[in-house]
Amino acid sequence: MSDSNFSKTFDGEVDPRAQQLLKLLVEHYISDGTPVASKALAMLPQVGVSSATVRNVMGDLEALGLVRSPHTSAGKVPTHLGLRFFVDTLLSVEPWQQAQIEELQSELNPNMSPSELLATASDMLSQFTQMTCLITTPRKNQVSLRQLEFLRLDERRILVILVLDDREVQNRVIHVEEPFSDNELAQAAALINREFGGRPLMEVRHLVISSMREDKEQMDVLMQRALDVAAQAMPGQEGEGQELLVSGERRLLDFTADTSVVKSLFDAISKKGRVLTLLDQCLESTGVQLFIGKESGYRPLGEMSLVTSSYEVNGELAGVLGVIGPTRMDYKDVIPVVDVTAKVLSAAMRNGS
Repeated sequence: MSDSNFSKTFDGEVDPRAQQLLKLLVEHYISDGTPVASKALAMLPQVGVSSATVRNVMGDLEALGLVRSPHTSAGKVPTHLGLRFFVDTLLSVEPWQQAQIEELQSELNPNMSPSELLATASDMLSQFTQMTCLITTPRKNQVSLRQLEFLRLDERRILVILVLDDREVQNRVIHVEEPFSDNELAQAAALINREFGGRPLMEVRHLVISSMREDKEQMDVLMQRALDVAAQAMPGQEGEGQELLVSGERRLLDFTADTSVVKSLFDAISKKGRVLTLLDQCLESTGVQLFIGKESGYRPLGEMSLVTSSYEVNGELAGVLGVIGPTRMDYKDVIPVVDVTAKVLSAAMRNGS
């Protein structure tokens, strides 16, 4: 994978024979989850060397930090560094079958709302991979204001209805110091829509605030009041309103027998904040990204792997989807599933806008 961290952490050389044996060992480990003995590798028809030779090669790989010997067995398992080398150098990713792509496309119907599309994509990705799926909702700087409406609830409270270009509707109740008539609210909404409609939501906020700072003597009174209530209705920070959708949380129990690891993962996902930050960092790069073990820099994921890809809204990177699973996940299958799901989701979001 082009964005790997491997080259930053490993500067040794692995000859072709050692690469072949490491590849076979990793594939066996991914399939069975058990240490692999040198004798078992030597018996494979494609190896063609003695078990003594295999043991020597395994010793070299262990010295390089690519395999290790669990204390309970004489066999070898790959280290996280070995898995990284396998993914970056030895892995052949298998294309997703067309029938599966068409099934995903039929489920991610562009006529669905963005929230429905994200929830469906999360469920489908968890189902396809049998892992825990995470999806971040689009950041507000990726969403534009289509229309704003004001509705008077009483003399001091106004319901603000924000219609966004992702077909979502948000309602906010704001408090005002002086009452508005229904006619004034209609005029105020018309002013805001004329001046700011179609612009990104966060840009609208910045423009509203900067307009409020202009010479008020040159500004119509109604426009001043319209800007005041609009400023209260806009989200305050770019990340405000961003959510983390999770599917298949209970599948975390399938990955490890260590209850403390499972508990820390559950806690991390339920709190969301740090996980959102981690996924948000993935928006800095396009395509599939893979974090094996401690590469994520996030302690609860220290014995897990995270595979992510970004998706787009209106042609711009907007959010991230991914799966959490064991480090011995079948990368050749998981990577294309995550990649295709992100692309199909992007297409559905684009066609439905």
